[in-house]
Amino acid sequence: MDAEGGGIVADSLAPRHVGERMSPIAQRYVERVILVTDQAIRAAQESLWNVARVVVEPGGAAALAPLLCGKYVPARNEKVAVLICGGNTTAGDFSR
Repeated sequence: MDAEGGGIVADSLAPRHVGERMSPIAQRYVERVILVTDQAIRAAQESLWNVARVVVEPGGAAALAPLLCGKYVPARNEKVAVLICGGNTTAGDFSR
């Protein structure tokens, strides 16, 4: 399955082709997909740096972006975990 990508996270989150093994797994286990803007991802990166001094690449901050911009609001008493990863950036990108 071919997929188009763009924006600041294209290199890590938008493969040019989704393989035959991954597609059935995603169809079975992924409940929903939430799309966020590049601005929301950049804001998540900056928030991680400003609050926790954690440096992450855009793809690593993408999972936090929906929570911070309000596109995902957890249900009452819902437990949410966010995997933050990636080091394809530098702290210099955030220290202004």
